[in-house]
Amino acid sequence: MKNADHNNDSKDVPARESRRPPTLWQSWMSVMAAFFGVQSSENRERDFTRGRASHFILLGLVATVLLVMLLVGLVKLATSMA
Repeated sequence: MKNADHNNDSKDVPARESRRPPTLWQSWMSVMAAFFGVQSSENRERDFTRGRASHFILLGLVATVLLVMLLVGLVKLATSMA
């Protein structure tokens, strides 16, 4: 009986790991992929089932601010060289 219980526990390990929320890196990469429109359906499903919307919204705002700052910097550089 103990072996049967042990086998069931080992089957639950991947199931428990699959319920973990995405890491900060995975969330950032999902936001970047969504920014460029190349998000995989597997990652999108993971994000919608296990992720928190507030994390993705915050990371999306950070990415937007960084993009705007980059564009402003590039425009200033280009106009100063002209």
